[in-house]
Amino acid sequence: MRINNLTLKRRADILDKLEEIGEVYVQELSESYNVSEVTIRKDLIVLEKKGLLIKTRGGAIKKKSSNFDLGLNQKLKKNYKEKQKIGLKAIEFVHNGDTIVLDSGSTTLEIAKNLKKFKDLKVITNSLPIAEEIADFESVEVILIGGILRKEMRSLVGPMAESNLKNYNCDIAFIGVDGIDIEYGISTPIIYEAVLSKIMIDIAKKTIIVCDSSKFKKRSFAKISDLSSVDMIITDTEISADYKSRIERMNIELVLV
Repeated sequence: MRINNLTLKRRADILDKLEEIGEVYVQELSESYNVSEVTIRKDLIVLEKKGLLIKTRGGAIKKKSSNFDLGLNQKLKKNYKEKQKIGLKAIEFVHNGDTIVLDSGSTTLEIAKNLKKFKDLKVITNSLPIAEEIADFESVEVILIGGILRKEMRSLVGPMAESNLKNYNCDIAFIGVDGIDIEYGISTPIIYEAVLSKIMIDIAKKTIIVCDSSKFKKRSFAKISDLSSVDMIITDTEISADYKSRIERMNIELVLV
């Protein structure tokens, strides 16, 4: 696990360097991370396959990716009507007295907006906007986990958040994702968010993915888990017939809005 985490961090750092300076070189990266040039070339091949950079002779150059993490304000505007419908549908699976976990994101925020009617509901979240949204809901208890603040998403991540989250059990985990791929699984651009989402899945009796159909057939940088850990997906009707059929064959309940 340690080797895997170091590899993911190194690849994330490489993408950060590309974002900052536009071009990186194998020899310099090898010296910087104290690994072989063969290892760096493998990193670049993996990142190129995911569409996150363009490999060149001796290095790589920046490529704008559709999987690059958007800030919360940008995400709120994208496919907003679909997210509203998904948020409204999701609460049909919540009951009075439940404990649910909501990860950070624009679609899970839409779920939060509809929780006011519930009694004795506990909501665990790492999202400041979600906590703020439901703070005044009379019969909803908010459990905000601590951690390092990701300013662009106003979410809490890191070792403290991960450790705190492991202390809880919940009925449903509602997870937003940036990519769903049959073979690869569910994914997000940020490593720390991926680790936290995986813990949310682990502590829940039921896992429900909430995302619009634009997220299908996509692989983002950091894998959260295989699709086998998912019980239900709530999405819009624009999902392709092929993917709809393949997901249903995996015994994952697919709810379309």
